[in-house]
Amino acid sequence: MQDRLTGSRFFLVTILNVVITVFELVGGLLSGSLSLLSDAFHNLGDACSVVLSFVANRIGCRQQTASKTYGYRRIEILTALLNAGVLIVISLALVVEAIWRLLHPEPIKGDIMLVVAVVSFAANLVSTLLLNHGAQHNLNIRATYLHLMSDALASLGVILGAVLITIWQIGWVDPLITILVAIYISYESLPIVRQTFSILMEAAPKLDYDGIVRDLCQIPGVDGVHHLHAWLIDEHNLVFSVHVNMDDRRLSEIEPIYRQIEQVLSEKYGVCHVTIQAECHRGENEDLFYQQNDWH
Repeated sequence: MQDRLTGSRFFLVTILNVVITVFELVGGLLSGSLSLLSDAFHNLGDACSVVLSFVANRIGCRQQTASKTYGYRRIEILTALLNAGVLIVISLALVVEAIWRLLHPEPIKGDIMLVVAVVSFAANLVSTLLLNHGAQHNLNIRATYLHLMSDALASLGVILGAVLITIWQIGWVDPLITILVAIYISYESLPIVRQTFSILMEAAPKLDYDGIVRDLCQIPGVDGVHHLHAWLIDEHNLVFSVHVNMDDRRLSEIEPIYRQIEQVLSEKYGVCHVTIQAECHRGENEDLFYQQNDWH
């Protein structure tokens, strides 16, 4: 049911963005407004972004296979990185064009610009509201949501510019608004780029590692912890591996200790999958984090 709901919302948002793109392209050409034309290309990018996000969301729900033992969740991270990266590139291109317009001003028809901007803002607002809930729980959808929210903000800026141009004939406000919107888009996109790049590089998530060591060493039978690894499959699924020192025991005696370790890591630290290697004395004096010169 949730998948069908998400799919229908993605479809509606895509249709809205295609309509907005055509509407703003025509309006931008008729009015001579750079901010309208830039917003049109931005909306075209959003339509592509929505389609990519939907496809990635569907692929990410596939089950694990022999060749993809962790599943397909990373496809959503890749898509989020692509979407955010494209936004930054678009923003840079808009700034360059806006600076050119400031140096070489052109006449703008504020009345046409205003009508198109108001209609675009309404459509962008509807699109943003459709994806608002999913953006709170999914990095991929949040990247698309930011695309749409930045469009709504851009439309507000265009409306303001159209009013100023219509009443006071202040033509330079059009490229100025374009620059401000581009800066905002980049500001909102950079955290997504950093987070997705960090996940793809298998950077360790922010955890209380000293607390983890204390908690595990308080479990009866655990004498030490070393060679710890933690990484994210996506923004929700945290994977963990650790070596623990124990007395020489039978496997049937070790399994209950494993279950306690798994319970602590799951309930207190949000680990969804843990791999544990039991050792007697091997590595007991080694560092908590695996050093590269120890690899075999």
